[in-house]
Amino acid sequence: MAEHNELGKLGEELATEYLQKMGYAILETNWVFQKAEIDILAQKENTLAVVEVKTRSSTDFGLPQDFVKSKKIQLLVKAVNAYVTENDLDLEVRFDIIAISKKEQEFVIEHLTDAFFHF
Repeated sequence: MAEHNELGKLGEELATEYLQKMGYAILETNWVFQKAEIDILAQKENTLAVVEVKTRSSTDFGLPQDFVKSKKIQLLVKAVNAYVTENDLDLEVRFDIIAISKKEQEFVIEHLTDAFFHF
């Protein structure tokens, strides 16, 4: 597996652990709908958090969250609409980004809640 794929997988594992520690129930990971993949679907109380995980080995070229583009956001919105419909959910939906960057030998996790504009 390519090194960036391993870093991304590690980032998703760290994000899942972080969310669980923060009281979220993990409903799905790597959920796919058509061309969209949602990294993590998590629920806390009456909120469904649609979580995009971005992991970078350094911030030399920008913060991890800077790499979530409008095309990706559109795909996530389409995918979560399908997920909510398929599972007949009546929850508030929120789009989050978990940005993970490596600082020396540690990973720094930043959880950006409600990271996208509302659609």
